[in-house]
Amino acid sequence: MGFSQAISGLNAASNNLDVIGNNIANSETSGFKSASVSFADVFASSEVGLGVKVAAVTQNFNDGAVNTTDNGLNVAISNNGFFRVVDGSGTVHYTRDGDFTLDDNRNLMTTTGMNVTGYAATGTPPTIQQGTNPINLSIPTTGVAATPTQIATMQLNLTSSATIVPATTTFDPNDSTTYSYSQPMTTYDSLGNPHNMSLYFTKTADNTWNVKSVDASTTPATTSNLGTLNFNSNGTLNTDALNGGGPDDFNITMAGINGAAADTFNISFAGSQQQYASASSVTGQNQDGNYAGDLTKYEINDDGTITGTYSNGDTLLLGQIVLANFANPQGLKSDGDNTWSATAASGQAIVGTAGNGTFGTLTSGALEGSNVNMSNELVNLIVAQRDYQSNAQTIKAQDTIMQTLVSMS
Repeated sequence: MGFSQAISGLNAASNNLDVIGNNIANSETSGFKSASVSFADVFASSEVGLGVKVAAVTQNFNDGAVNTTDNGLNVAISNNGFFRVVDGSGTVHYTRDGDFTLDDNRNLMTTTGMNVTGYAATGTPPTIQQGTNPINLSIPTTGVAATPTQIATMQLNLTSSATIVPATTTFDPNDSTTYSYSQPMTTYDSLGNPHNMSLYFTKTADNTWNVKSVDASTTPATTSNLGTLNFNSNGTLNTDALNGGGPDDFNITMAGINGAAADTFNISFAGSQQQYASASSVTGQNQDGNYAGDLTKYEINDDGTITGTYSNGDTLLLGQIVLANFANPQGLKSDGDNTWSATAASGQAIVGTAGNGTFGTLTSGALEGSNVNMSNELVNLIVAQRDYQSNAQTIKAQDTIMQTLVSMS
């Protein structure tokens, strides 16, 4: 019986050395989780045990250190969660290794060739469709189409001290004496052609300003009389038609150029005021059109969203990386390549996004390092080596006893 006990001890110590050696070998593997061996005694009906066995190899899912890489396709997880990846056969795996790259089709991949999955971005402008089935993510090079101007805003401070321009004066955009103030604004048509639009404000009476637009992109320039802005005695816009007020917004029609269709957009002057100042000024201005743009860069953000930046200044969502979590991560089965798969013991994957519910957070431009503690592993290595030697010594002692008995016969 002594031989079998010692052999079980040798096997157990050997397995322990294997696990420790694997931990040490992967001390620099991104997202690697160290493991430890749990032992159990083997017992029979007799009072003397039959040796030892490996009860389980348990993985430690504590966080590794987050190391900055400045690579836009690197992502580190802190706390709970795994990246959900799919291999070539469609089998789903889970990993903590966020060292991602692009293949020749610009699919987002792990370094071992698995597709990274997440939620798609759809619609105009693109939004994330959470709660849908995760798909394989990609970063296409497709540009964004031109967006015609539909809405514009302008907030002004028109000085109350401006001189009233007589009604008999003929408006001339090249003669500043025929108007009180002008402000340029670039707008865009259906093909993304820029229109050099200018707004002209003429004080025709106290608290009353006429507004005209001139589109210098057409030949000849297109002039439109938009209407009148009326102000109250306290300088705020008067939009009460029953009390002599008017609208605070107007429609402007842009003629089509270079094959574009004619387009009408609305401009709002809400928030404008008339106050005494040395000169009229614009305090805010915006419009929602843009010309076509090409993808110039992309990045993965801390919430897992992937955004693309385009040459026209647009920044659009391209997708969002999902995370998976389990009721019992210790029940996951290791598949190699730094991945795991779900089992009955782990429970089914719960899919969500970083920072929500029980899911951890992400750090873009960084990788989670191995959580192997080299100091502990080296101490464990010495202990495991001693265990192996002690069990070998047991066999040696049993052999000596057997030789003594044989020599006595």
